[in-house]
Amino acid sequence: MTSPATESRREIRTVSNQAPPLVGHNVVTSDLALTEAVLRHGSPEVLDSLVALGAEAGTADAREHGALANEFHPELVNYDRYGNRVDEVRFHPSWHWLMERAVGHGLAAAPWESGEPHAHLRRAAGFMAWSQTEPGHGCPISMTYAAVPALRASAELSAEWTPLLASLRYDPGLRPASAKLGALAGMGMTEKQGGSDVRANVTVARPTGVQGEYTLHGHKWFTSAPMNDVFLVLAQAPGGLTCFVMPRVLPDGSRNRLDVVRLKDKLGNRSNASSELEFDGTLVRRLGEEGRGVRTIIEMVAATRLDCVLGSAALMRHAVAEASWHVAHRSAFGGLLADKPLMQNVIADLAVESEAATALALRLAAAVDAGEDPLRRLALPLAKFWVCKRTPGLVAEALECLGGNGYVEESGLPLIYREAPLNSVWEGSGNVNALDVLRALSREPEALDAYLGEVGLARGADARLDRAIDDTLALLGTLIGSPDALEASARRLAGRMATVLQGSLLVRFAPAEVADVFCASRLAEGAASFGAGGTYGMLAEGDHQAIVERTTPVQG
Repeated sequence: MTSPATESRREIRTVSNQAPPLVGHNVVTSDLALTEAVLRHGSPEVLDSLVALGAEAGTADAREHGALANEFHPELVNYDRYGNRVDEVRFHPSWHWLMERAVGHGLAAAPWESGEPHAHLRRAAGFMAWSQTEPGHGCPISMTYAAVPALRASAELSAEWTPLLASLRYDPGLRPASAKLGALAGMGMTEKQGGSDVRANVTVARPTGVQGEYTLHGHKWFTSAPMNDVFLVLAQAPGGLTCFVMPRVLPDGSRNRLDVVRLKDKLGNRSNASSELEFDGTLVRRLGEEGRGVRTIIEMVAATRLDCVLGSAALMRHAVAEASWHVAHRSAFGGLLADKPLMQNVIADLAVESEAATALALRLAAAVDAGEDPLRRLALPLAKFWVCKRTPGLVAEALECLGGNGYVEESGLPLIYREAPLNSVWEGSGNVNALDVLRALSREPEALDAYLGEVGLARGADARLDRAIDDTLALLGTLIGSPDALEASARRLAGRMATVLQGSLLVRFAPAEVADVFCASRLAEGAASFGAGGTYGMLAEGDHQAIVERTTPVQG
């Protein structure tokens, strides 16, 4: 017979009314905003090719590997046991598990060599889905993807490196390119004294006398993934700031002369090693002409900025998925949280924000496939500014939906929260991208024409959107004649232009309830979220329940 004390202890330890972990779902097919965008800009075949990736991303194994890669941080080993300088970074096996699958699923540079009509769209949707396993390893994957268009400034260097970067084989370890089945790329731009102002760089490149070969002397303040195989770096050559290709290992198998000084102790992104480098005779090869380094490397920057948008949209979707899943399984105050009108308001608001980010991110990826360079020139810094800025607030609100459970590491939300500010900082902060919008407007009128053509496709479908387009153009018109006022208002202008572009996409393609709530809360006159970013959960109207049901993941 069970004693009363044992029975009491059993009752105390019985767990009820806790949401099960979000595993066993397909991260691709359970995200209707993503799947509809893939079908819209791509094809059913593209979507079918992502189903296996989505299934693996939703497994308990993937969730566990993501947690372990962040719990056990990269370790810098400067010397081997014999005292030889090696400057290697050791990663937990879970990091390699994630990397192997990301490369194998074609998320690195494979689209540039595939020849498929929607290769960049497929890769973008896959990157969004797989990033929800763990966001930090997306950094070396992104830089590898982004290096290829910049390498095209040299036919010789492109031919040497692109096939390895586009490989579906993950082949870690420091060996010469000739001995590898696949390679990863990185970039080194910023220095201590300049940060984003790369023209203030002081690292010097000295010609060796061999055609196109130089040695570097100086440093880089923030270079992620120092175990990658090749890096694009900026340095001052005799003819000015120039882009160079820097291999980690030389063709003869010897290590290139660079010191990894230390790894950065970052707020988030802790699975990924970000380092400080010093150069003293580091061998590099020139990429592009002397003095045109920024113009050469800007192709890489543009591609990584796209991945910042995709990465932030992925963080949004992951946070909303966790929040909507929780409220669908948690009861309080006499009923399921998902049935409470106020909680429906919050989740619906978060879901609409996430869907707008996804729609814009994948539209930009489709523009890569279509060669829509004028649209990308303006829409990319708009999206980079706005989507990345909106992410931290959304993740914080999603975390709160889980209550105290969301504040505990095991929930996974704190990891997402620490990651949320990152993409707004990397590849140009908010101010840098807002000012880049102004440069595009002033120097490339075809970019504005492309933007207006895109948003104009929704003209007449919603009066609130029409009014927002007109108001945005009026704001631009009043600022054009005053350079100081234009710069001071760059963020306000960029935010409005980005929101209008999102509204145009949702009005044309999203379900009516999603587009209606977006226009009412972001575009209508006096809308709280339009420019300043109001508190989530203050929607005044709309079919909130339908939006919540649309965004909640389904297992199986």
